[in-house]
Parts: sequence; C-alpha cells; structure tokens
Amino acid sequence: MPLSQTPVGGAFAGRDIVELDAVSLSQAIATRALSCVELLQAFLAQIERLNPQVNAIVAPLPTEGLLAQARALDAELARGRWRGPLHGFVQAPKDIMPAAGMVTTRGSPIFAGQVSASDAVVFERMRAGGAVFIGRSNSPEFGLGGHTYNPVYGTTRNAFEPTRTAGGSSGGAAVAVALRMLPVADGSDMMGSLRTPAAFNNVYGFRTSFGLVPHGPAEEVFAQQFSVAGPMARNIPDLALLLGVQAGFDARLPLTRRSEAPGRFALPPPRDWRGVRIGWLGDLNGQLPMEAGLLQTCSGALAHFEAMGCQVQAVTPAFDLERLWRAWIDLRSFSVSGANAALAADAATRALLKPEALWEIERGLKLTGPQLYEAMKVRSAWYQCLRELFERVDFLVLPATQVFPFDAGLDWPRAIDGREMDSYHRWMQAVVPATMAGLPALAAPAGFGPQGLPAGIQIIGPVQADAAVLQIGHAYDQASGHSRVRSPLLTPSTPPFA
Repeated sequence: MPLSQTPVGGAFAGRDIVELDAVSLSQAIATRALSCVELLQAFLAQIERLNPQVNAIVAPLPTEGLLAQARALDAELARGRWRGPLHGFVQAPKDIMPAAGMVTTRGSPIFAGQVSASDAVVFERMRAGGAVFIGRSNSPEFGLGGHTYNPVYGTTRNAFEPTRTAGGSSGGAAVAVALRMLPVADGSDMMGSLRTPAAFNNVYGFRTSFGLVPHGPAEEVFAQQFSVAGPMARNIPDLALLLGVQAGFDARLPLTRRSEAPGRFALPPPRDWRGVRIGWLGDLNGQLPMEAGLLQTCSGALAHFEAMGCQVQAVTPAFDLERLWRAWIDLRSFSVSGANAALAADAATRALLKPEALWEIERGLKLTGPQLYEAMKVRSAWYQCLRELFERVDFLVLPATQVFPFDAGLDWPRAIDGREMDSYHRWMQAVVPATMAGLPALAAPAGFGPQGLPAGIQIIGPVQADAAVLQIGHAYDQASGHSRVRSPLLTPSTPPFA
C-alpha cells in the first residue's frame, strides 16, 4: 500500500510523530515509546504528501533498504545499545558534500549520477549516531546563490508560499524542516546559505564559528575559512541537539578546535537577560537597501528582546561597507575559482556551468597576490572594528535578508528599493558582516511582512560565543513565538500546488 496509508502503530499516530520536536522524538526513541520503523514510516509519508509541492528532498533511496536500516536500529535498542540523540532519525544530507553510497551532484549536470565513496565528516558523525539517510536535500549549483534551483533536480519552493523561493543554498533543508519532512537538517553557510533559507521559511539556521564543526574533508584545509557546516531546526533545543552530533575536533581538519570534544556541545541553561546589551545594526545607516516593509518587520522583533529585559540601542560600525564588500567578493572568487577552475578549463564541462559559476571562476583567476593580501587586511580590520564594538554591546542584531522571498521563477533580484544589484549575490550583502568577521550568527524568525511572507533576523555574538548565541536565541524564541507559526501547507485540506 502507499506509504501514506501504511499503519503506524505504538503510542503515536503518523501525523503526531512528525509534529513532535526533535528532542521529544529522540526521547521517545531512546525509551522505546516509539520505534525507528514507526518514525521512518511517518516521515516518509509526510514526504510523499508534501514534497511534490515543494521539491525539497531529491534523489530518494529505495524504501525497503531504509526499512531494513530502521529495523536494525530497533534491534540495537532492544539489545540496550542507543547510539545517541539521532538514533533512528530520518535525515537528507545536503547535496553539496559527499555522502557514501549516495548521489552527490552539487546541483550540477557535470556530476549528475555521481555516487560518493565516502562521507563528509558531519555526515559520517550523523550516520554513526544512528541517522537514516533517505535522500538528499536540494541545493543550487555548487551552492552558489541564495535561491535553490538547478538543472538536475529543478527548483525548491517556499514552505509558506510555493510560488516563492525557498532561499539557498540550504533551501531544501529549510523547507523540509518547516514542513515536518525532517525533524532537523544539516546545512552549510558561506554567504548566508543557512541563514537566508531559514529566514525565508520561518525556521532557525545557525552559522557556526569556524572550527566548531568539521567542514570537509577538502583538498585545501588551511586557508578556507568562510564555508562552515551547521544545523537547522524549528527551535533552539532541536538545533543544539544536531549541533552536539556535528561539533568537535577532527584531526583531518587541523583548524577544528580541540576544546570541542565530539558530542559534548550542549545548550546552556536559562539565565536572567536583564541589562544585556543588544546593538541594532538595522540597514547599517542606509548602506543596505531593503525591500519595502522588511526593515519594519525585522525591527519589530526588537520588542521581544526588550520584553526579556535587554537594553536595545542602535549602533553603526565605523567602517565603509563597500570596502568590505569588495574584499569579500575577491576572497569569495578566489575560493570558488580555486575549487572549480579545472571545470572552466575543460570545454566539455565549461559548457555545463551556469553563468554565475563561470563569472566567479574567471574573476578569481584574474586576482593577484597583492589584491588577495589587501582583501585579507580589510577582513582583519573589519574583525577588529566589530571586536571593539562588542566592548559596548553583548550581541548584534540585523535583518537576515534584504528582501522577502521572491518569485521562484526569477534567478535573483535585479534591484532592491530602486537600487540596481551589480552581481548575482549583491542582494545578500546583509550576511557578509558575520561571515567576514568569522562570528557565530543565528538566523531567527522575525515574523511576517505585509504580504504574509516570512522574514528573519541575525543574532550575532562575539568570537567563538556559539553557546551564548544559542542561549539568547532560545530565550528570544520563547518570547516571540514566531517559529510556532505553521505553514498553510501543513493543513491536510490544502490543495497541492499547481
């Protein structure tokens, strides 16, 4: 019979299972109140029901093999072996990094059908922790751009309004979490790839400090410090649950932190927030163009910090944001071209690259050593600027995006509030400050704009203050309630998107 009609026994009904938060699901599995088979069946049924409307999960694996894994995990529990908080969890690793035995296309026809022989470190840890990989979450080509579409699997659509973009590059992950097709999800973030889709789909996405979570293996393990792996979830305890599995030192990646032992990350206990200083960056004194209504929606979230007892003040770093942007695109193009230059050099693969990828590669190849050193100096000066700012405030807050979710048929916004965007990623400039400073940044739901579309804020902490950012993020979530607003697609009577 179809998965949606498969009986799910035990103490929970199928729809009830997918509505549980990840912490509760993990406890139910650990105490054997819920079986791994029941969990798998419930989430596969949810995927069958909703994924055709949004295309978040791609490259699904055969059901029989998944059921065999779930039965084996149940047998381990019966013998008294519990692998940890992800035991029996359905997961769909992002289609950017390798996952053993699964197709890894990176959203490119160049790699369509390519099966990976090994796992990325985070996938290795998730799998060892008992996760069942049921397919991949969709991503744009090479993860480039904040809109999840590619010629291999097509477009992923927004969880709240399927005519709009899901964001990217972890767009499939965000939609799957928002629509209860996954309890939590992995993602990665170089230029907002966790933060943009989290904001667009009313969930939480956490750009971790570099070195907290191993991101690789990679060909180059010393200079690359922009792209990080991290978790996505519907609330902060769930986010911390996945991060606890992902985080920790790995000798294959020498810049990971020895102070972080695998499996040891935990959400700090509640605290008194009275007197904590919040610096509101807003649109950085007009340097970031914003779609009408977005800045007002995001600034409305400040009231929740004030209700917690925080002191909110407007701040503006004494720094030329355009100078920071130029340094950023130089360092980004250097990184992208280094990893993909061979694809542009070969005529056969070059013809399959999307224009934005080719632009990045060619731009990176033209950069000189002195240009790169100057960009690194600018990045260092920006870090020092924010370090000094954190002597006056405890956390910084600004919008996670500069637009609401846009039409899914577009490639990228060409203008914001009358200001032309001069590149395919200029519309995402708001995420650059945290990336360039190497600071932890949590994308948190900020409510809904005039057209009912989701918006998000970034909560940014001082260097390596990941736990503190999640701690205040949890208090904000409890105060605001924004993340508990459900997608209309979750209503059983909602007709399929046509």
